[in-house]
Formats: sequence, structure tokens, C-alpha cells
Amino acid sequence: MSAINDSLQQLMAIDGAQACAVVDYGSGMLLGAAGGGLDLELAAGGNTEVMRSKLKTMQMLGLDDSIDDILITLGKQYHLIRPLAKASDLFAYYVLDKSKANLALARRKLAEVGDALEV
Repeated sequence: MSAINDSLQQLMAIDGAQACAVVDYGSGMLLGAAGGGLDLELAAGGNTEVMRSKLKTMQMLGLDDSIDDILITLGKQYHLIRPLAKASDLFAYYVLDKSKANLALARRKLAEVGDALEV
């Protein structure tokens, strides 16, 4: 579990980071979380549905591809969802303050952390 916590702390070190989590999208369960400002348990369940829906749509379309990340842009926040490279049933969820965050830097850091994390 310390690998998850270390990874989440790396994500929280980016300017504008508000919250992040690692989620099992088979069950919707939160495996680790950092930051705050929103109910991460609720967000884990909701974003599990986003992942499931996108994967189902890709399957129905016959796309032989994988998700790098999913970006949801709100008025004041960015929400990023990224499947973990070494754990196919897990994803990282990252919430950023739109006015403070550098989206390119945050996506790069999320990719780096997500690709390295082994659970």
C-alpha cells in the first residue's frame, strides 16, 4: 500500500493538484486517496462507470486499442482518469484546479506515475 501512497503524494506535488486516487474499476473500490475537496469514495464509483462505459463502447465499435487517459474539463477543474499500465483493472483519478494547473505537466506526471505503479 505504500507504493500507492507514494505515487499519490507525487501527484499531489504538482501545482493545482486537489485530489487523486487509485481505484479498482471491477468493484469501484477506492484503494488509496490523497487530497480533498470532494468525496473521493463517491468519485471512485462514478468514474468507475465512466471507465466501464468507455471500454464497452470501444468493444462495441470493434476498436482494438487502449485508453491512454480520459480528460473531463469542468468550469473550474480538470478531472483525469488513467488506467494503470501494470494493473489492468485499476485506474488513477486526478483532480486539478483549472486556474492553477499546467494540464500538459499534470498529464505527463500522471502517465509517469501510472506507468510505474505496481500494485
